[in-house]
Amino acid sequence: MGQKNEAVILIGALAITGVVVAGGGWWLWQRFQTGGENPGEMVNEPGQLPPPPELQASDAFVAPTQVPAGTKVTIDGSTSMVNINEVLKAEFQQTFPGTVVQNDAQGTDKGVVNLILGKVDLSASSRPLTSQEQAQGLAAVPVASDTIAVMVGRQNPFAGGLTSAQLRDIFTGKISNWSEVGGPNNTIQVINRPSESGTQQTFAAQVLQGQAFGQGANFQTMPRDATTPIIRALGANGISYATYGQVEGQQTAKIVPIDSLSPNQENYPLRRQLFYFYKTPPLPQVEAFLGFATSPQGQQAIANAFE
Repeated sequence: MGQKNEAVILIGALAITGVVVAGGGWWLWQRFQTGGENPGEMVNEPGQLPPPPELQASDAFVAPTQVPAGTKVTIDGSTSMVNINEVLKAEFQQTFPGTVVQNDAQGTDKGVVNLILGKVDLSASSRPLTSQEQAQGLAAVPVASDTIAVMVGRQNPFAGGLTSAQLRDIFTGKISNWSEVGGPNNTIQVINRPSESGTQQTFAAQVLQGQAFGQGANFQTMPRDATTPIIRALGANGISYATYGQVEGQQTAKIVPIDSLSPNQENYPLRRQLFYFYKTPPLPQVEAFLGFATSPQGQQAIANAFE
C-alpha cells in the first residue's frame, strides 16, 4: 500500500506541475502577443509606435453647469476659426455671466507659439498637432469639420471647374495659363497664403501631395494669413483658397468646383477638421470652455457659424 500511495502522490505531483507549466507558458505567450500586462494592448513592430486612439470630442471634457464670474479665456490662432471663436464667445459669455473670452487670430502657427509661451489659454488650429508640439505638452480637441474652397475673382471669365490634378498643377506651376484648363488666354495669378497658415499647410498636404508650391513670377504669397486681402488681390486672373465659410456668399469672389463637386457636397475632396490646442494638464478655464464648445449647446453655436 505504501508503494501504491507513493505512486499516486508522484502522479498527482507531475499532473499539477504540468498544469502550472502549461499555464505559465500560456501567460507568457499572452504577454508576448499583447506586448504587456494589459490584455488588448497592440503588438508593435520594432521602431513603430501604436496608432493614437481616436479622440471623441464629446468625451474629452464635461460641459460645465456653472463657471465663476471673472473667469477669462484667451484664444489665438487660425483665421479659419474666427467665426467659430466669436459665436462660442457670445454664447459662453451669455450662458455664464461675468466671464470673458478674448479672441485673436494671428494664424495657426503663431497661436501655437503663444500657447507654448503661456500667452494664451487656447490655440485655434486648422490642422492637427505635430509630434513636436505633442512633445511640448500640447493636446488637441476636434470641434468642427470644414472644407477648403478654391476661389477666383468675380470678374474672372473662367467659369468652369478643375480636377484635383489640374488644381495641383496650377499651384505647383506646371499650368500657368487659363487656356490650359478651358479658360481665356491669360496668365494665372496664384495668390498663396503664408507658410505659417494652417489652411496653407492643409492645402499643401491634400493638393500638392509632397510637391512644392510654384515660385514663378505669377506666384504671390500674402504677408499675412487673412482672407479679405486675398479676395481683393484676385482680380480678373487670380486663384486662391480659403475656408468655405469665408467664401460662401462673397460678392467679389466665386467658388470653383473641384472634381465636379462644390464644398458643401458629399465627397468633396478638400476636407479637414478644426481643433483647439491646449496645454496639459488643462487649466480650469480651459476645461470649462472646451466642455462648453463640445457640448450640444456649443456644437449648435458652431453650426450656426457656418450658416
